[in-house]
Amino acid sequence: MFRKPLPVLLTFLVTTSSAWAQDVDLSIDGLDGALQDNVDAYITSIPAEEYSTGLRFQARIERNIREALNALGYYHPEFAFEVADDDSELTVTVTPGPVVVIKEVDIQISGEAKNDEDFAALIKRVGIKAGNALNHSTYDALKSGIRNLALQKGYFEGDYTLSRLEVSPDRNEAFVRLHYDSGIRYHFGASTVQGSQIEHDRVASLSPYEEGEPYLVSKVGEYNQNLSNTDWFSSVFVEPDLSELGKGRELPMKVSLAPQARNQLETGIGYSTDVGVRGSLKWKKPWVNSRGHSFDSSFSLSAPEQTITAGYRIPLEDVLNDYYRIQYGMKNLDNRDTKSLESNLALERHWVLDNGWHRTLFVRYLIESYEQGLQDDSAQFVLPGISFSRSRIRGGSMPMWGDRQSLTIEYGDPSVISETRVTRLIGGMTWIRGIGDNHRGIFRMDGGANFAEEFNKLSPSLRFFAGGDNNLRGYGYESISPKDSSGALTGAKYIATSSLEYQYRVYGNWWGALFYDVGDAFNDEIDLKRGAGVGVRWASPVGPVRLDFAWGLDATPGDEFKIHFTLGPEL
Repeated sequence: MFRKPLPVLLTFLVTTSSAWAQDVDLSIDGLDGALQDNVDAYITSIPAEEYSTGLRFQARIERNIREALNALGYYHPEFAFEVADDDSELTVTVTPGPVVVIKEVDIQISGEAKNDEDFAALIKRVGIKAGNALNHSTYDALKSGIRNLALQKGYFEGDYTLSRLEVSPDRNEAFVRLHYDSGIRYHFGASTVQGSQIEHDRVASLSPYEEGEPYLVSKVGEYNQNLSNTDWFSSVFVEPDLSELGKGRELPMKVSLAPQARNQLETGIGYSTDVGVRGSLKWKKPWVNSRGHSFDSSFSLSAPEQTITAGYRIPLEDVLNDYYRIQYGMKNLDNRDTKSLESNLALERHWVLDNGWHRTLFVRYLIESYEQGLQDDSAQFVLPGISFSRSRIRGGSMPMWGDRQSLTIEYGDPSVISETRVTRLIGGMTWIRGIGDNHRGIFRMDGGANFAEEFNKLSPSLRFFAGGDNNLRGYGYESISPKDSSGALTGAKYIATSSLEYQYRVYGNWWGALFYDVGDAFNDEIDLKRGAGVGVRWASPVGPVRLDFAWGLDATPGDEFKIHFTLGPEL
């Protein structure tokens, strides 16, 4: 008798079985809407390579479909299976049958949450009512929602005394019974701060709640966010001390902090067609002392301009929203017909208002030596002023909704050092709006005015120039202004520019753009310059990257085409 060794025989059987295996298509008919979606979700858990036309697989499919339909209240489905002659397809026709209807709803909240309107609103919003079709996920959502709401509002010892969903498939009826005893509502107790290098009163002033107030988790989150926004700490964690439950109504709060690094350095390199390659170095001290004062400085270097700035911030009682800032900056500029060295020293008082506006009252002292065309001079000004700004945004680096408005007014007078009497107004606004996921529109308007008794005594940094990446595309950087008798740019009394741009998502984070810019920098009569073109946008991890091909429709012949490349936010 011939016998094949067992391992060889098993290998033969597996190989033969694999050779005979074929792909099977699975079709499910008779369902639509939520029923079809839920069945699809259950079926996708089965790998396609396990599909079969055999009875065992049919039983498995029936079990999965039945579970999916039960979850939506259908307990009497009927199944019909059809197998193709060549075993290549299995068709399941499902008749869902009658739906189970909720016969009785018994939801009770006891304890101190009995009269809490938020619980009543939650129960009403979920909408489990007698006569509705049974949906297990709705029941689960209400059950977990009540528990989560209790934890959010400080009912830490709450629990269900009864939670049951009773289903009678024979009668197609269901009974919902949820009895929740909230116990007492805890209040905020005394806070213990650990690991802080900042004085306690500074940290405590950031708390949005008072000791003795009813507990609310959103206020704990707000406290966490406030502490993080100071930039004083590398780690922030605020939590109730749950080990003190049952020892009184007021629950102690634990504030665990870790100091931010005292010195931070940041280097960078970038490029734009306005100034070419630009390198930067930033040095920051997030906290200088225990009162939370901070210091920041930066140095920027490019071919046409070099700047250095330093600022010192002194927070007041409302640490995040009220503060003084002392700032000094120097800038050396050599661009086209402008050569200047300016120095600015400013004292600022900042308020961040409840309506989102940022108000700044300031006085700055400007000294500037310059050559502007045929003019070679120096000037100094003391300019008190006020500014308002607001920025709102929804989304990431390329939001589908956002806007920004700003207005600055400053005044100089010869009786207080200034070379001439001047009132300056500078304002701008930008709107971003999206339609769907693939269409964005951007509209900008910017303007400025110098009302000066003797305009020629204004230094270049106080005059206006138009043209460039973020102004009038299709024209060179700050290439538009009135000219003197030699043809050199002089800077302007006024500026007005506007831009309209449409963007379309081509693929993923890549967008195409069409734009039209118009504006002028002028003294007496405006002579609008127009620019138009196309561009590419990339929503990079570090912000939008913009590449524009622009034509200056009113540019000097031979200088109509410009390529603009920029990196940075659109607002």
